[in-house]
Amino acid sequence: MKYAKLGNTDIEVSKICVGGMSFGEASEKFHQWTLSQSDTQAMIAHAYEFGVNFIDTANCYSFGTSEEYIGQAIKNLGIPRDKIVLASKVYFNDGKLGKEAIVREIDGTLKRLQTDYLDLYQIHRFDYDTPVEETMKALHDLVKTGKVRAIGASAMYGYQFHNMQICAEKNGWTKFSTMQNHYNLLYREDERELIPICRQYNVSLIPYSSLAGGHLTHKGWLSGSKRSDTDKVLHDKYDGEMDNNLQIVERVGQLAEKYNVTMTEIALAWHFAKGVTAPIVGATKVSHFDDAVRAVDMVLAPEDVSFLEEVYQPHRVVGALPVK
Repeated sequence: MKYAKLGNTDIEVSKICVGGMSFGEASEKFHQWTLSQSDTQAMIAHAYEFGVNFIDTANCYSFGTSEEYIGQAIKNLGIPRDKIVLASKVYFNDGKLGKEAIVREIDGTLKRLQTDYLDLYQIHRFDYDTPVEETMKALHDLVKTGKVRAIGASAMYGYQFHNMQICAEKNGWTKFSTMQNHYNLLYREDERELIPICRQYNVSLIPYSSLAGGHLTHKGWLSGSKRSDTDKVLHDKYDGEMDNNLQIVERVGQLAEKYNVTMTEIALAWHFAKGVTAPIVGATKVSHFDDAVRAVDMVLAPEDVSFLEEVYQPHRVVGALPVK
């Protein structure tokens, strides 16, 4: 496994991140395809054996049971706390990113994860209802008190992220070190503004949906998996541009055949070619991490990257919340 620092911090993470949305109690109100406690533990154990030390989750995933399953798995496996990097998120809760909500939600997250601190705390979206200053000061206070080591942001518009960084700079508060945005070969809209802003601030990219919910791991569109059949969010993300997306999927398949590797390896190797620090992999089978880990050592030639990218057409914005 290879490792890298998050932004300007001293936090060292594996180049693959375990996606916690795959874990937690399955339900029709969230996702029907998430993994049980025992399967979550097996997944984390397998990834950890490969040297994967980075796990991302959120307070809202499976109504908090994702955090609970992860915390219990780490305890059961006896993984030392300083050998694992835990990240979670706040926003989809009462009060969104208000000070009171942030203070309340971090305590809930720490309790569910069975830890005294979080390595990375991320805002899940931009909050139109709370002043930026209130949010950034509340996050800064968490860093000062030691409950959080670093802060990050997730899907939003470039100008929003820039304004939040400027707010922190002006007040001497903690700036964001990471951006967890929607980014993969089927969705590249953040290349216009958000990603260049991240580069400006040396913010590490740790994108979600790095494999487009599995679409980039197999030829064709539907896989027949439970997630493919029941995940309405997944269908909303990608079905609208299916024709163009299938062209890209086909090229991923062609390149995988050329190099005798899996499509997963090609799709993740593209992320590394684009300067991504650690793509988040939401696996539901331990074997999925075998492919992901192999991708870390794969280097795509510039012509391979061009071949994968050249048929992409502009997509509607998916991730950032609409401007009010």
